[in-house]
Amino acid sequence: MIEVGLKQIILALLLLSHELAVAKNAEFYITLEKNTFSPPRLHIPADKKVRIIITNLDNEPEEFDSFDLNREKVLFPGKKSVIYVGPLKPGIYEYFGEFHPNTAKGSIIVKLKESNNAD
Repeated sequence: MIEVGLKQIILALLLLSHELAVAKNAEFYITLEKNTFSPPRLHIPADKKVRIIITNLDNEPEEFDSFDLNREKVLFPGKKSVIYVGPLKPGIYEYFGEFHPNTAKGSIIVKLKESNNAD
């Protein structure tokens, strides 16, 4: 018979709850190409933590910067990067590429109703 201690059961439950919480995060995608983020406006749900996957298709790095979201992330060329945001209140949250701020810019629009649409 296998003996399982209370500590092992608690650890297993904590790991399982963490995996379930990570699995519940909605995923959204942004692409950087020719120093421009696409889509320029990304709609995400309010009051929910989301995972944003940013793919840099350019041959040079860029830095994702957002004072509104309090996020900063180097986007290496040809790589995917992940940032987590939220839960956020409804509103518009601006971001830009620090190395190309005139072309690499966009906004995340947070709405009450969940939407996977981007314009």
